[in-house]
Order: sequence, then structure tokens, then C-alpha cells
Amino acid sequence: MPAVLHEHALFAGGPVLAGVHHLNPDIEPHAHDFLEIAVIGTGHGRHMTSQGEHPLRRGQVIVLRPGAWHAFRDCADLTVANCCLSAQSLRGELAALYDIPMLRRMLWTDPVASGTHGVAVTAVDPAAAEEAIAEIGLLERDLAAGRSRPGRVLGRLVTVLGVLADGRDPEWQTLESTVHPAVAAVIARLEAAPAHPWRLDDLARTVNLDPAYLGRLFRRHVGLTPLGFLARLRAERAATLLAHSSLPTARVGAAVGWDDPTYFARRFRTLVGLTPTEYRRRSRSAAHAQPSDPAS
Repeated sequence: MPAVLHEHALFAGGPVLAGVHHLNPDIEPHAHDFLEIAVIGTGHGRHMTSQGEHPLRRGQVIVLRPGAWHAFRDCADLTVANCCLSAQSLRGELAALYDIPMLRRMLWTDPVASGTHGVAVTAVDPAAAEEAIAEIGLLERDLAAGRSRPGRVLGRLVTVLGVLADGRDPEWQTLESTVHPAVAAVIARLEAAPAHPWRLDDLARTVNLDPAYLGRLFRRHVGLTPLGFLARLRAERAATLLAHSSLPTARVGAAVGWDDPTYFARRFRTLVGLTPTEYRRRSRSAAHAQPSDPAS
């Protein structure tokens, strides 16, 4: 079962973690309570998720939402550059990234709507991949300089994300326009109170729309129904509580809006790929042997 890597042990209090790694041994299955972007460079290997194993190619970009898990197999001089974002910062100081359509799709929509337990795999052209890997290396250097360079770290992060967004298929870049105001308003309500017993009718009433029309708008802009988005949001919040609190599992489910423990366990496993108990067990065992970075 996957170990769980924790932002509180890895991020040194900041919103970003970065590193460029050259892999030869396998990287065992592991989940995260933060968002990870992995850019694949030269070399060979296979990527393992809940959907199976697939060969890696230069230029692939893997985005994992909090709670998602993966592994690397049969690595031979495989270059992987990791840029990781704190889940708390994505709801705080980095929340403005959601307002940029191409970044919203990269970091939120694609992995949430992919149907692959919070993992999205896309590709950029090789030149963009090499540029992004170089920028992640510079970001790693800036982070090593400590808290004296927060502005440079933020600027470098935006550059990395911009390089990846620009390097994707031009058709992909034009697929999403500015999010509809009603969709943005509903997302804000769900983010603010994920444990509320929301119904589609209630959400539609808050934005004065027909429920069916709201559902169509949500699918167009987010790739999920409003309640599907809520379920993913609850699973991510539950993963954080399982990793960072001693609440009984049933209380964790209730805290995010799933009062029935059996239903909570089933939904969490569907969305994350592990039962809540398994996720917590791996989280606690990993806390005593935390690696220095997500790819080590």
C-alpha cells in the first residue's frame, strides 16, 4: 500500500517544494497531502497509478491532486522534475491561480475530472519540458536560499506553470474560456462549506438558475457535476484530516459531510484509491521515515 508524504514535513513552512531527480531505482507507491506536478525528461521508466502501469515518455506532465498516489517502475536514468504546491496554500496565498483559465484546468479541472483518482497525465513538446525542468532546477536553488527570496520563488513558480501551459497542444489552450460567474459562485460556496448537506436544487437556487442548466454549465467548465466536484473536495479534505488529526475515521467522514461511515469509506476509496483506514495507517508509518523529497 502507498506511503503518504506530508507537506508539514517537507515544505519547511513555505507554499512550494521543488527538485530535479535522476532515477535509477524504483520509486515505491506513495500518496501526497499536497499537489504534485512531475515533468518527465530523458531516460526510461514506467508510471504506476490506480489505473495500471504505462511507459513514460519525454515531455509528459503528471499532475496529482492531494490524496492521489503513484509510483515509478523500471527507471533507467529517468529525469523527473517535481514542482509541488501546498494544499493549504492553494486555498490561501496561491488561490489566485484558480482565476487563470489555463492554470485552473491544469491544476484543478483535469485531475479532478479525469476519473483516475485525482491523477492527470498530459504532454508538452520536448523543448518546453526541458525549459520547465531547468526552471524547476532554478526554483529548487531559490528555495534552498531560504525565506529571503519569497518573491523570486513565487515568480519562478509562475514561470514553470506558464511554460507548461504554453507547451501543451494549442487546441487545449483554447478549450476553456473564463469560468461562468454562476459556476465560480457555486465553487466558492462548496469550498467554504464542504460538509454542508448540499443538494443540486439548493445550489441552483443560490445562483438563480435551473438545476439542469447549472449541471450543464458545471460539466462544461469543470468536467464534473456540482455534486461530483463536492465529492472530490470532501475526499481531499478527508485525506488532510486523516493525515494530520487523531479524529476517529467515522468522525473524519462526518467532518467533511459523509455521516454514514460505510458510505464514507466507499466514497473515499473510490476517489482516492485507498480506504480511510489504509490511508491513515500508511500516513502514520511514513511519518517515522519521511524521505527528503517526493521523488526519493
